[in-house]
Amino acid sequence: MNRFFLILILAFGSLIHEAQAQVVTFSDVDEDDSKDMKFEIIGKLNGYIHIYKRVRETHYLVLYNATMQQKSKTILDFLPRNITNETFLAYSDYYCFFYEYQKKGVTYLMLTKFDNTGKKMGDPIQIDTTNTSSSETAKVYTVINSEDKSKITVVKMSPIENKSITVNAFLYDKDLKILDKSKINLQMIERNSKLSEFSIDNDGDFNFVRTSGSGSTDITNRVSLITKKMFDDTAHLIEINLNGNYLDDVKMKVDNYNKHILITTLYSKLRGGNVDGFFCYLWDKSYKKEILNTNITFSDEFRTDAKDENSIKSALNDYYLKNVVMKQDGGFLITAEAAYQSTSTVDPYNRWNGFGGFGGYGGMYSNPYNRTYTNVTKYFTDNIIMFSVDIKGKMEWSNVIRKSQQDENTDDRISFNIANSGDKVHFLFNMQTKRGDYLTEQTISPEGQLTRSPGFKVMEKGYEFMPRHAKQTGIRQIVVPCLYRSYICFSKIDF
Repeated sequence: MNRFFLILILAFGSLIHEAQAQVVTFSDVDEDDSKDMKFEIIGKLNGYIHIYKRVRETHYLVLYNATMQQKSKTILDFLPRNITNETFLAYSDYYCFFYEYQKKGVTYLMLTKFDNTGKKMGDPIQIDTTNTSSSETAKVYTVINSEDKSKITVVKMSPIENKSITVNAFLYDKDLKILDKSKINLQMIERNSKLSEFSIDNDGDFNFVRTSGSGSTDITNRVSLITKKMFDDTAHLIEINLNGNYLDDVKMKVDNYNKHILITTLYSKLRGGNVDGFFCYLWDKSYKKEILNTNITFSDEFRTDAKDENSIKSALNDYYLKNVVMKQDGGFLITAEAAYQSTSTVDPYNRWNGFGGFGGYGGMYSNPYNRTYTNVTKYFTDNIIMFSVDIKGKMEWSNVIRKSQQDENTDDRISFNIANSGDKVHFLFNMQTKRGDYLTEQTISPEGQLTRSPGFKVMEKGYEFMPRHAKQTGIRQIVVPCLYRSYICFSKIDF
């Protein structure tokens, strides 16, 4: 039976009270959809939510209507069983399904198109092949698209040989007609050098970063921006001055409106020291020059609000950059989340961390010398910080969403996701209480005003939301997967 719930949430303004209706609709539970199922929320086409599902070696394409009733479920029997990588790219009336698999020492990149009713449009198309070892299972290809989806690029890297690597990039238009081919050779001198953040902008220009550092840690002390314009024969390498800072995992974002490229991450002034703030670098691709190279730091008041159990100096040490949004005025909005994990071994005959003793599962008839030890990994995600920066590197505002989440052996039900409705950004996450988890929402305005909304009071019990894996499917709509007992189902939330 389909479950349809209407939740009325009152949003209080400073002078008046406005009632905003939010609708949460659950799909039925499909007994094929076990909790270990892989899935991808493709998007909303022709009024239907399209979801790809993979249960063990069987692939499905499922369509849900406006009330999340299952309209169709198609077995994709033409797909090979051993797919190692999938990428979906949805347009208004069709979508592309890129998939990678290996057979007899050859890795294939294939493409299949589906129309807005979920019907296959022709036979699968072979995009590229690569000779690989029969024992290799890691993905070979990376498929990326421009923000306006007019350009698609397939990236393939060679293994590092003699401290050198080759990056091959194949640029296509939306109809998969080849526009340009690139072959970029780079030196990888340091042992821990790596390439990441591949992107293609709306002009068809190819961009990525090379990072490296001394020692065996992930700390970065050298960053290069590599750019190649469409149809150019050579790529350009820009060495970025880090001003002696040590960086965390570097992120890059293309600003198509202003023709800028942003590189940002957390930084520390000392190797192995506390996190001091965020490093921000802006490159102007039109004038081929640096327009911003600065560090964003925070007051002790903000750090006190952001910290959990850490000291003020170490308040940002557990934070990781999550989202970057470029603004039309050339500035940007950054969000980060505190996250960490711990692993322990559970002894079933230890009364403090196991199930034995004092009537536990060990029991008087169990053999204490025949023990099975279990490793338990606990995942934690805490506060969210967000701040807005103008094009000159000045912080306009900052704010903190306070939360504390944890789970064992999975991180599916913790962390958050966002939906952008134009007038505000909605943060969705589970609030954990003694009575259980409940989905809650907080919104942030363009001016940095944080509004705390009541939780989603779903009358039906037993649903556990997984907002980390949600996807926005409309200007005021997001699809959130859920756990119901030992099955996965889906909920649609209309703001």
